[in-house]
Amino acid sequence: MLRGKGIHYDTGTFPNGDTSRPVFDPRDAERDMRVIAKDLHCTAVRITGGDPDRIETTARYAADAGLEVWFSPFPCELTNAEMLPLFTDCAERAERLRRDGAAVALVTGCELSLFARGYLPGDTFNERVPILAGPGREAALQGIPDKVNAFLGEVVDTVRPLFGGRLSYASCPLDGVDWTPFDIVGLDAFRGLRNAPTYRDDLRKEFAHGKPVAIMEVGCCTYRGAGDYGGAGWYMAKEADGVTLKPDLVRDESEQVRYLDDLMTVFEEESVDSVFWFSFAGFATPHRLSGPDEDMASYGIVKILDEQSSYPADARIYPDMPWEPKEAFHALARRYKTGKGFGRVVT
Repeated sequence: MLRGKGIHYDTGTFPNGDTSRPVFDPRDAERDMRVIAKDLHCTAVRITGGDPDRIETTARYAADAGLEVWFSPFPCELTNAEMLPLFTDCAERAERLRRDGAAVALVTGCELSLFARGYLPGDTFNERVPILAGPGREAALQGIPDKVNAFLGEVVDTVRPLFGGRLSYASCPLDGVDWTPFDIVGLDAFRGLRNAPTYRDDLRKEFAHGKPVAIMEVGCCTYRGAGDYGGAGWYMAKEADGVTLKPDLVRDESEQVRYLDDLMTVFEEESVDSVFWFSFAGFATPHRLSGPDEDMASYGIVKILDEQSSYPADARIYPDMPWEPKEAFHALARRYKTGKGFGRVVT
């Protein structure tokens, strides 16, 4: 059974120079951590972002709520030389939190081949993503695992003397990670039609490293058929401009529930150590009662409420928060509440 029952929580990442969280209010983050611990019945949270201050602030609220913290700097559009000081800073912050008594793991980045500069052609994330579906894909992928592993080795050598807890990394298949220097195998394990036939077998292969396996990200968007696209659901939901929602999308919160129930069963049966469902909220993709419902392209299990829309107070479950739960929120809470076998590891 799962040891770590978790959720992914974004404090603000910056792909393309934009922000995934336009407004960060520490008071909301503190309240979110209490909801995650008490109402979602999580035992762990993966806190990501590009701002170390935001990550540390949220991590301390998470520790106060009794959650195991996976301290996860998520650099975007940076070179290796620019990322290394960020990881150094975060390792020192995570160690202070660990020494203060919190259970902490450090996650040294996420999908570098896609989000960092210098791996795939293109200066921005939006320039790099189309290459994966184009005729130049195979040529572009040549040598990426060697580059990724060389840098990750440098990162681990740098942060090991600074942080006394367990280390991991949030990988995508393109990275081809050598897990030798890490304590935990970390997978962004989205399932779609393309990898569904081999999904369970691919997961089983990751246990050959002899280390705990953590699912760092897994989830789907909130429209009918989104589960077929997995991690590409946000991309498939939009027109060629990358902004406008396709007109034929149909909102379907039950899509997330079906996806969740299927994959949580797989993770439990395959003895995955920890799961961080992606994600708590898509803070930059609000739900609207009228106009474009951007939340359909969100992986969040809560919907951010558009300030210009009207939501009756007597219909709200969390009237003091800028969001309301989706069906997947309740499904995940039930799953985590009834699960057994969690054992907290203090690092």
